[in-house]
Amino acid sequence: MNLKVIISGGGTGGHIYPAIAIANAIKEINNEIEILFVGAEGRMEMEKVPEAGYKIIGLPISGIQRRLTLENLSFPIKLIKSLLKAGSIVSDFKPNAVVGVGGYASGPIMWRAQSRRVPTIIQEQNGYAGLTNKILGGRASKICVAYPDMEYYFPKDLIEFTGNPVRQDITDLADKKEEGLKQWGFSNDRKVAFIFGGSLGALTLNESMANGVQKLLDQNIQVIWQTGKYYFEKYNQLFGNREKEGLHVVPFVKDMASVYAISDIVVARAGALSISELCLAGLPTILVPSPNVAEDHQTKNANALVNVDAAVLVKDIEAREILINEILSLANDDAKRNELSTQILKLAKPNAAKDIAQNIISAAEAHYKRMN
Repeated sequence: MNLKVIISGGGTGGHIYPAIAIANAIKEINNEIEILFVGAEGRMEMEKVPEAGYKIIGLPISGIQRRLTLENLSFPIKLIKSLLKAGSIVSDFKPNAVVGVGGYASGPIMWRAQSRRVPTIIQEQNGYAGLTNKILGGRASKICVAYPDMEYYFPKDLIEFTGNPVRQDITDLADKKEEGLKQWGFSNDRKVAFIFGGSLGALTLNESMANGVQKLLDQNIQVIWQTGKYYFEKYNQLFGNREKEGLHVVPFVKDMASVYAISDIVVARAGALSISELCLAGLPTILVPSPNVAEDHQTKNANALVNVDAAVLVKDIEAREILINEILSLANDDAKRNELSTQILKLAKPNAAKDIAQNIISAAEAHYKRMN
């Protein structure tokens, strides 16, 4: 059975890395399956996917700017060209299943596949479905979601609660704690707070920390503060070289497992993949959703946890005033931290990539049998 699968989408790491994880999981189950990626020209998937060892074709698609710009005038032309090219890709490659992970390229290729009765699988990472996925969802074969209550956006009988694919090195953190403490030079009898706003950084989190990091140190809390590369120079000049006091100011953390292993409290934005990692790690978490994302979907992601007592929510607009006090309150409340850990672990889906891959393969096999 010579199966072929297209994986489409990208634009951000939040779409690309799950897509690659799904492709790897497909290959682990059946290495004979041929996989082709379809992305958007000029976006980061055109670099990251080949680095992971997969072929990718780009579409000339782009998004619509929220403000009036000349770029928006070219959108209809790009869309038409992308639909035509997507049709050619489906005709030439002859996939048995097409997967959409979100991003500009998902729409045209999924639309063309559905019009030719090729099974389509949507992988919706967020607690809020984007417009393209809502439009395509009704004709999909399966919709793999990471949050409960997605029946609001998709037909209930098509939904599979798989979770989001995340790195697997953040399981069994207890075994990594001793080495993590040694790596960061931290004491085991002092609590650790880890604050991160993604690889680029989050201005609100950085300003909130600048306002009160000394208060955390005065309360004997050790701190790892990931500023993001854009903000590192500024905050390192102000707060750097204080490791002996228990403060590490870093641009980016590569070995997240070692940090998760030693953290008693995590403060983060509410991106889908960050949340999925924190669920797997089972860490007491304060979420500060970014207001600068489409349809305020990070707030919806955060509320999915807050509503089941699995995280604490601090609004972006309030963070500069109250975030430090929320960290201190949680640090001093063992019962609350234990409750948060228990509840967030219930949402963990450690086998997400494999489960999604199996859904894709099942759809592809059914299509192959129908066509042969």
